[in-house]
Amino acid sequence: MSKESKRREALVYHAKPKPGKLEVNPSKPYASQRDLSLAYSPGVAEPCLEIEKETGNVYKYTNKANLVAVISNGTAVLGLGDIGPEASKPVMEGKGLLFKIFAGIDVFDIEVDTKDVDAFVATVKNIAPTFGGINLEDIKAPEAFEIERRLVEELNIPVMHDDQHGTAIISGAALLNAVELAEKELSKVKMVISGAGAAAISCARLYRALGVLPENMMMTDSKGIIRSDRENLTLQKAEFATKIDLHTLEDALEGADVFIGLSKADIMTPAMLKSMAPDPIVFAMANPNPEIDYNLAVATRKDAIMATGRSDFPNQVNNVLGFPFIFRGALDVRATKINEAMKMAAVHALAHLAKETVPEQVNIAYGATKLAFGKDYIIPKPFDPRLITTVPMAVAKAAMESGVAAAPIKDWEKYQEELHARTGSDKKLVRLIISQAKSNLQRVVFAEGDELDVLKAAQLVHEEGIAIPILLGDEEHIREMMATIEFEGDVTIIDPKKESVKESRDAYAHTYWQLRQRKGITLYDAQRRMRERNYFAAMMVREGDADAMISGYSRSYPNVLKPVLQVIDTQEGVNRVATTNLMITNRGPLFISDTSININPNAKDLAKIAQMTSYTATLFGINPKVAMLSYSNFGSSKNEDAQKVSKAVNMIHRFLPEIAVDGPIQADFALNKAMLTNKFPFSKIAGAAVNTLVLPDLNAANIAYKLIKELDDALSIGPIMMGLKHPVHILQLGASVDEIVHMTAVAAVDAQNKKK
Repeated sequence: MSKESKRREALVYHAKPKPGKLEVNPSKPYASQRDLSLAYSPGVAEPCLEIEKETGNVYKYTNKANLVAVISNGTAVLGLGDIGPEASKPVMEGKGLLFKIFAGIDVFDIEVDTKDVDAFVATVKNIAPTFGGINLEDIKAPEAFEIERRLVEELNIPVMHDDQHGTAIISGAALLNAVELAEKELSKVKMVISGAGAAAISCARLYRALGVLPENMMMTDSKGIIRSDRENLTLQKAEFATKIDLHTLEDALEGADVFIGLSKADIMTPAMLKSMAPDPIVFAMANPNPEIDYNLAVATRKDAIMATGRSDFPNQVNNVLGFPFIFRGALDVRATKINEAMKMAAVHALAHLAKETVPEQVNIAYGATKLAFGKDYIIPKPFDPRLITTVPMAVAKAAMESGVAAAPIKDWEKYQEELHARTGSDKKLVRLIISQAKSNLQRVVFAEGDELDVLKAAQLVHEEGIAIPILLGDEEHIREMMATIEFEGDVTIIDPKKESVKESRDAYAHTYWQLRQRKGITLYDAQRRMRERNYFAAMMVREGDADAMISGYSRSYPNVLKPVLQVIDTQEGVNRVATTNLMITNRGPLFISDTSININPNAKDLAKIAQMTSYTATLFGINPKVAMLSYSNFGSSKNEDAQKVSKAVNMIHRFLPEIAVDGPIQADFALNKAMLTNKFPFSKIAGAAVNTLVLPDLNAANIAYKLIKELDDALSIGPIMMGLKHPVHILQLGASVDEIVHMTAVAAVDAQNKKK
């Protein structure tokens, strides 16, 4: 994609379908006159009076306890500099989005039109009663130091300037683990910090608190090493000035144990890296390009422990590992500030988490066989589901122990459950699937490459590195459409009707004829069918010329399914394929089966569908808890439809006892953990959060997933084909571009797993 295309895409993303990235949604009923009278006049007077009596009641009756202000004056925005408050708003909205999806925290972004420290502080103090916490963002140094200092002192709610402390906390955790792996001691390491902005100053202060000695630390800026004899140093730079008679970064790095880069790209040369001590620790965190290229660094020094700010290299120092979870813990105990003890608790929690056994969900997301503590894994990954409990709990405990918690937590198990519940409504699983697809690129053939939406999806798949698209259709027509949408790049286009592919087409036809000759298919029939794209695409996958197939956008499901089933064998032990839809709902991910193929499955079929769906869930890092749905509960009806579900459950309990499954059960009991546990404590899924539903027939399953999709505004990924030997996935007719992209990622992940 050209630079102009990327620019336009970014603008459209922010402008459509409605401007911005955040909105306010009611959290209480509002349908009736009674609801409105409680929400506003006269009912609203009662909580107002209670808060007047006791100010602390504001946390009980309003959203203050879960509301953070992200505040900036736009003077130091990302890599853009001083662009002003209005221009900073998209960034602040983006920060709010991260707060929400990672920690369930609501955000109002506030852009303040002043560069005056006193005016800025006064503005924030005046609006502070609205919020449970203040996240300062993109304010230039040295004003940022003074603004944060004053607000921390003068307000009784948590205040943190993430630009300063976020990088310090995450890199501090990485430093602890890197020093341990290098078998060095913090009190003895020689450290060089490149950069002297807000983040660098905060990092240096935190590293000193961790144990790095001031006399072993040198800081550089654009003028070289910050020396005590230099004139006009800011107070912050003077704090780290040295009397050592060295002047350049090159001088400082000779024999150094640790390099901390918070400056600009490519200022460290291979020669500088070679001059460092054995087992050097190199945190090159300039974005988007580090102080030394990762591949160049590891090629130069095999013994280096390397971290960057980039997601495409190991050990990404990403602030999202910190600020959402630090504020989460601070808000949940109503902390009056975020103090050094709380920041240090976050450091040690992150460092310790990297040493624990990594959940398979994280391995899947990053395409790793087994992530384990070592040179390439010294800090947790942003998709690690344990972050939401580990860091907030550590921060909350530190707040209580340091005496700044106004509402101490008493039941830690209950609090842990509440933290888990806060992550149920985000789209984290989608990011995990896409991340896994990117980890090992697969060739996905799009049978309808000349459909505009399919082509747009293939463009995204290509540009985002989700898969390697192969497009079927008229090449001239596809090239014209590619030019229109500015789809650039070397992409394979195949027209099965053209003479240029006759050799492949004939080979496919012969194989197909051998498969189907006892089904009445002649060689002529086979040759004719190989001119049809669904047959051709399926044969590409069967013969290994593509890794997966996507079709179904422009044709009905049965019409696409027929050629697929004629070409692709079922997996061993499977005599009937099925589909499941992955619904990303407000309560978390939910698999629903069978949504597209089996009209009225018998008990044996249902048992097999449950087994395949359970296995599919595990491929995406989900521990399946399966409910076999019916209109009756546990044999309360002797009707044939209910009894077939009972028989299916009995089969699974007998032959597949490792699957957590039960039924027949009504949908409300299955999805309401408290109801199920209270009424049916004997159930094998009592007390579990059910995430997999197997319905008794196609009618029920198809209706159910489409109702959830529309009523819950749930994202639907599917139908995901189960039971085939090779990865083929058929879209719903008229699927959206996003749905095609998601299904492509699923197809790629499916291909990865089938190759294993």
